[in-house]
Amino acid sequence: MHRSIKRLTAAISAAAMAAMQLGVPASSLTYEEVFAAGTVFPYTVEGEDLEGADLWTKIYANEVPGYSGEGFWYLTASPASLTVTVPEDAMYQLTVRGVQILSKENETRKQTVEVNGQKYSIEAPYSREWRDYDFGMIRLKKGENTIKFINEYGYMGVDTVTVSEAVFPDLSKATDELIDPDATENTKALMKYLKSVYGTNILSGQQQIYGGGNTVETTIRYDANADKCVDSDGNEYTIDPESYDKDDQGNKFPWHCTGPDGQVYTYSTQNRNYTYNNYDLDVNLVHELTGKYPAIQGFDFGSYCPCYAWDDGVAGRMIEWTNEKGGICTASWHVNVPTVMADYTLGEPLDFSKTTYKGNEGGHSVSDFKTANCMVEGTVEYEYFQLCMKNLAAELKKLQDAGVPVIFRPFHEAEGNPSNTDDPTDGSGAWFWWSKEGADVYKQLWNLLQDTLINEYGLHNLIWEQNLYAWSDYSAAWYSGDDRVDIVAFDKYNTQYNRHDGKSFGEPNLDAEGGIFYKILGYVKGNKMVAMAENDSVPSLENMQVEHANWLYFCPWYDSQQAYYVSGESYQDREEFKKLYNSDYCITLDELPADLFSKTSQPASKDDSSTGEAEIVWGDANCDGEVNMADAVFIMQSIGNPDKYGKGTAEGITEQGEKNGDVNQTGNGLTNKDALAIQKYKLGLLATLPEK
Repeated sequence: MHRSIKRLTAAISAAAMAAMQLGVPASSLTYEEVFAAGTVFPYTVEGEDLEGADLWTKIYANEVPGYSGEGFWYLTASPASLTVTVPEDAMYQLTVRGVQILSKENETRKQTVEVNGQKYSIEAPYSREWRDYDFGMIRLKKGENTIKFINEYGYMGVDTVTVSEAVFPDLSKATDELIDPDATENTKALMKYLKSVYGTNILSGQQQIYGGGNTVETTIRYDANADKCVDSDGNEYTIDPESYDKDDQGNKFPWHCTGPDGQVYTYSTQNRNYTYNNYDLDVNLVHELTGKYPAIQGFDFGSYCPCYAWDDGVAGRMIEWTNEKGGICTASWHVNVPTVMADYTLGEPLDFSKTTYKGNEGGHSVSDFKTANCMVEGTVEYEYFQLCMKNLAAELKKLQDAGVPVIFRPFHEAEGNPSNTDDPTDGSGAWFWWSKEGADVYKQLWNLLQDTLINEYGLHNLIWEQNLYAWSDYSAAWYSGDDRVDIVAFDKYNTQYNRHDGKSFGEPNLDAEGGIFYKILGYVKGNKMVAMAENDSVPSLENMQVEHANWLYFCPWYDSQQAYYVSGESYQDREEFKKLYNSDYCITLDELPADLFSKTSQPASKDDSSTGEAEIVWGDANCDGEVNMADAVFIMQSIGNPDKYGKGTAEGITEQGEKNGDVNQTGNGLTNKDALAIQKYKLGLLATLPEK
């Protein structure tokens, strides 16, 4: 059939479908209305019928039998496209039935599609037989959309292209059971709470600088004759008697003093005055912009590296954030190693410039530290890493003793950017020392840390979060497994590239990364909650909701002289940032439950019955104790035939049934949308009821 006739047939079919839905005869539609009708999904196009395509029946001398239609299209230098029309912004699934025969077996070839100019790419495995290549979820805008296959490596045989409405996984499958069976009660309570909001809300977060960041100079100096710390106005500060030391000339001085407001100041050997670090800079910037504080604050234990082991007070700040302000803590661990192991004496401090947390650069390791030796007793690396864990455990013990649970994210961004196509799991693209020797060594290190902290140091206040960064087609080889991981996470750093948000270069990237969200969800088979543990630009509220990108939380990195992730206009769209923070979807510090760290269970789809009224069982319209399709039918009967099934009749819906069944726009009474919501819930398209 000629391709223009095929398009006309598809348009007429769409018009007929639209007419049926509107209850009007298709024959009454005008010619213009026929072509204005939306595409009917699933929509399949033969490869040779794509706009710009030509007809192939074999790839050069290679026969590829089994194609449909008259043949197929072979993607070489010239692109080909199709057009679909949709009623509103939404997510769709794109699948190509194709072959890819020019690369070697067990290899892949990059294939790229542009959707309204925005690129989506996959690594297509080699195949000499027709198979489905899943391009994942793509976002289509209201109206007409162009889907174009372009040559980025290319050379793919395309038999058919299918666009279908996206079906979203049931997020309620994610577990709230921790991998540590002896987890503390407040850690279990936090995990239960995270699960209770996952899929319906997003938790706001903000990373705090660590080490000696955001230094503020003061006029405070030590008067050795009077043995006092005073500032230029004559105000006196309390000396920490345990911090006295001597300089190179033998002069006595205290390292720390404290002001009347509790602020601790540290001696600066350079200027011989006292300074402090404004660790609250970033959360205060968030508050100034939005009027709200984040629910989660990110910290780091990097200061406790054995190379220098200085105390930046992070445990105290975390305890204050949770126990005084009611916030949730997450923490990473930028632990350094010596760049040259021969320069280091175990247990002795080392100049910071001679340490690193980097892995590989330019195909070469930045340090001669052998990661695999961390698991080999008797090696200097083993002894060094044992010290690393000892220092870390001391800080985590302070938190456990104070009742502070932590979303713990060690060895983050492990995979980096795989650079070796022969073995993408060899660590050649790793940025950090903990993964520079490949996936197997990385997982051994993860297990060693986990087993040591839990079994040797008795630390049970940790929610273990694994973050591989790339989440490439090979990430499964890096994943430590469901029995080793509580939460998985992605770090979004793409403000100026890889955009699907429709904005131009130089503007904050508001992309919700829905495709990556569902790709990660697929890696863990939906068993784990998925978070955005770090990011530059925060996705917009609209993008996250349209794309159903239900990240557990987001957490921008801190401002520094290199990048202003919080306050910089190139990283954050301030109006969108405020809109998200002040939406019902986003949970902020003031909206966290007062009993968050003591309540170990959450009510499932029920209202508080403290008023003495019966509990609401969302969706159970016929009050039989179950939620199923019979409830959806009963609601429609009560609306369509109120004389028989309306409230007050012998067979009709009860007052309690009306409350239970009001699951769409709760409070507006029963409508057909409530019946539809129950159907969606039973089909797994909604995680919970009521519908948010």
